[in-house]
Formats: sequence, C-alpha cells, structure tokens
Amino acid sequence: MEHFIVSARKYRPQTFKDVVGQQAITNTLLNAIENNHLAQALLFTGPRGVGKTTCARILAKMINSEGRDSGDEDYAFNIFELDAASNNSVDDIRNLTDQVRIPPQVGKYKVYIIDEVHMLSQSAFNAFLKTLEEPPKHCVFILATTEKHKIIPTILSRCQIFDFKRITVKDAKKYLKYIAEEQGVTADDDALHIIAQKADGAMRDALSIFDRVVSFSGKNLTRQAVTENLNVLDYETYFTSTDLILNNNIPELLLHFNNTLSKGFDGHHYIAGLASHFRDLLVSKTPETVELLEVGEETKKTYLEQAKKAPESFLLKGIELANDCDLKYKSSKNQRLLVELCLMQLASITYDGEKKNSDHYIIPASYFKNKGITPIPINIPEKQKVEKSTDETRTKPLEESTTKNNPVVEQFKVKEPPKIVLDKTHKKPSGLSISSIRKKKEHQIRQMEVVVDEENLPKESFTNKALLEVWNEYVEKIRRKGQFNMASILTIDTPILDGTTIKLEFPTETNKYELEREQYHLLAFLRKKLNNFDIGLDITVNETKEKQFVYTPHEKFEKLKEKNPNIDVLKKTFDLDL
Repeated sequence: MEHFIVSARKYRPQTFKDVVGQQAITNTLLNAIENNHLAQALLFTGPRGVGKTTCARILAKMINSEGRDSGDEDYAFNIFELDAASNNSVDDIRNLTDQVRIPPQVGKYKVYIIDEVHMLSQSAFNAFLKTLEEPPKHCVFILATTEKHKIIPTILSRCQIFDFKRITVKDAKKYLKYIAEEQGVTADDDALHIIAQKADGAMRDALSIFDRVVSFSGKNLTRQAVTENLNVLDYETYFTSTDLILNNNIPELLLHFNNTLSKGFDGHHYIAGLASHFRDLLVSKTPETVELLEVGEETKKTYLEQAKKAPESFLLKGIELANDCDLKYKSSKNQRLLVELCLMQLASITYDGEKKNSDHYIIPASYFKNKGITPIPINIPEKQKVEKSTDETRTKPLEESTTKNNPVVEQFKVKEPPKIVLDKTHKKPSGLSISSIRKKKEHQIRQMEVVVDEENLPKESFTNKALLEVWNEYVEKIRRKGQFNMASILTIDTPILDGTTIKLEFPTETNKYELEREQYHLLAFLRKKLNNFDIGLDITVNETKEKQFVYTPHEKFEKLKEKNPNIDVLKKTFDLDL
C-alpha cells in the first residue's frame, strides 16, 4: 500500500505567495528582505493552523537562498527548529546559546525557529534574554506561539511582533476548492463552505477535515455527506424549523425538534443555531447587508426566499427569545422543556388569534383612528333567532338639514337594528332566567347601535384643575368597588392636559397595558363629567425609570464592577459565567 501523506503536509506552502489569508504579513516580510530591513528577533503569534511555522520556514529559506532557485539546499543545515514544549529547561537554552556563537558554513544566516515559545520556564526565559537582545549578526530568531500573553514582557520588548489572523471562511473555501481540483475530487460549494466554517479559521484543521470527509464519501463530496460525517446541523434543519414557526404549527415543530435530538444533537446547539439562523435571515432582508451572509450561493438563494416570508419584527423578537433561552440553558434543570417552551413562544409570535372583520363594528374603525381607542366589536350569538326587517336599507331618520351634503354623517349612517323575535306567550321572566339574560343582551346591543354625528358632540373646554378633580373622583369610585390595583396605577403619575389629550408617563409596560384595558370606562367617565367627547389618552413608558425597577444579570455585574473592579478579575481568573 502506497504511503499516504495528509493534505496539511502535502500542500504546505513553499513560498509566501502560497500562504492563505496572511497577505499583510507576507508582504511585510518580503519587503523587509528586499530592503535589508529584517529584524534579528521576530515573534509570530496567532491561533493554531494559520501559518506561523510555515511562514517561519519560508522566511528562513529565503534569507539563506539569496534568490537562487537551485537544487542545492545545503543552507537547510542552518535552520534549527526547537520545540519549546519539550525543550523548556535552562540547560536547553544554554545549549542553544552555545551553538549561536558558531557562524554558518554555507549561507548567510543561522535561523532558530522556537515553536510554542510560551512553554519555556521562567528561568529559561531569563537565560535567553541577553542572547535575544544582542544576537550575533549571523543569527535570526523566529519565535512562534498561540498564547502571547504568557510570554514575559522583557521578551516581547526585544521582538518584532507579527499577529497572524484567523483565516476567513471565504479564503479557506477557495483554497479547499484548489486542493479538491488537485486531487480530482468533485465537491459541492456548500460542502466546502461547511468544512471551512467547521475549521473556525484554521487552515490546517480545514485540510484535516477535508481528508476525513473524502475518506468517508470518496471522490464526490456532497453537502449531505459532510453534515453526516461532521455531525453538524444542516441548513435544512433550520429552514424547516422556521417554516413551521411562521405557520404556527407547534405540534410539527416539537416533533421536528424531537427528531433533531434523536440524531444525537444537543438542544443547546440547536437553539443557538436557530438564533444565528434568524440573524442570517435579518441580514438577508437588506441588499446592503447580504454580503455579511457567509454561506454558499445555493444556500444564499434559499435564505433570500425565506427572508421575504419572515417579517422584521418577528425576526427581532425571535432572536431575543432564542438568545434568552441560550443564556438560561446551562442553569436549567429541565433543559429540553426550556427549549420546547421557547419554540412554542416563537411559533406564537405571528399568531393573531381570532380573526376580526371590520364589518362587525357598528362605528367604523376610522372614527377611532385619532382617538387612541381600540373599537369594541359586537358579536351577536348565532343561536339567537333574528328576523331582519323587510326594508334592510332603511336608516334611522335624520333631519334633512343635518344630513344634506354632510359626508361625515353620511359615513356613520347604520342600518336599522334587527328585530329580535321573542315568544309572546312567554311570561315575564325572573331575574335569573335565560330569557332575562337574553333581554339584557338585546338591550345592550340596542344601546350601542347609535348614529354618531361627530360635529354635534359636545366639546366644552376645561382646565387642568377640573381634570384632576374628575380624575380623583374616578379613582375614589373604583377604589370603593374594590379595584385597588387600577386605583394605584392611576395615581402613579399626575395627568397633564395637552389640548384635549391627557398625557401620562409610567415606569413599566405592564402599567401601560393595564390602563389601556381600563381606558374605555375611564374615558367615558371623563367625557361625561367634563362634557367633552374629544378627550383622549397618550400613555408613554419612561425607559430610564423602568431600568430603575429591573436589572439584567449583565447590568448587575457592571454595577458591581464599578464598585469593585476586582470582580472582573475574579470572573476572568475562574472563567465564571453570569
């Protein structure tokens, strides 16, 4: 069997042009070599698998080859690689400093590449200081590390530091496509994109994953094969979940979540991915931000299609709910129930409940548009036997002078109320009989069926003092009825009169919601007492006041940190969670 070489070694870059995603650093090093401006101590730092050691080897080769492309590689004997993870003692550094004094026999420089330099002991660092500060002119030190913060400041101050960045998904996918073509592998664009995402910015990890998936699926690399082999949740899972949520299909949604769990996926992973999916849909709604969507071309089309179905308000609320579930997941004792409750809440965002038809309103909704009032529909039970009058188009009589050329009055004309046919032989009902309840309902309906003439409604002016007297009178009235909660809400803020609008400011949305439920009775009382039917309410919530009542865990932490900065040190030291 032929010896197999992994792609990470087989396709390791041999020149700076081949290095992926580090153009700024490679250009800097090339210019330094050309202009003879290369420092004698360099520190390459950054995440794993982004090209630190590779760039160090290429640099060592270039400064020794002097531009020659010959096959003579005697200068390779001038390159020394030291693994500081296993050679981290003072004796190892002393041996290195003894070798430094000897000039190279072939080539111009002796290059010492010390990998994982942060693993050196404190004594080894101190023993290395003098040599690193004043090395012989024929020596170049290249230090590489993934944890720069563990290196003592005296070493950092003697080095020219190069920060390697994570390789972007786009660059990683482009290089994977090149490797696939070199190996004769047919790969879907989405499949390579998932591999690049899974690598999390490390090119070496991306190549290792690529080799693993190719071993699993052969020369044809599909998205399904990649997701199955890497055990990642496919985009289709989230597209299906979102469709079920938008259709308010809670039973199917819970079954879909159960099916996801049965495949071995974690509920935390699922809900965090759903929040990211909502974010991607929100990004897809605006052409300017579509470029922030890091997916393949085919998947991007699906995102754009689903983004058209999902309202922006739904996505914002969905991200809030899913993120809240993500934060609570670790501390929850019943984690599955937590996710299921979150999914049911998500599926209820766009649920309107009972559909309402504007034809059921006696007074058109346009009349209430500028009043700040929600119209109350009249629902006549279907079981009542109603006999309509023979002339259904007959309206209540109005004076000709009032109705003529008056579009407002013409708009609010209503048909004569239907006649309720009752059994004439029935005796006078008792106070608790079904007939009495029916008669009471009829009476309420007849009272509400009125013709509204907006021009002739009383609109007497009144002062703020008069308003406060009537306001306090209403508060006492409901307090005597036992409505203590509403009475206390009405006394939270002093009403201020602005024209015919009463302005109120509450600290919480709950206060506003409770008063909006009670506003019909309140406005009816005020209008009658003050003889002005233009009175309306304008209720606002002061967010600054509201924050005084409720603090999130993060806000509490920030407050504590202001009082004692050492709390932040404690959190970082023990990796504590909020």
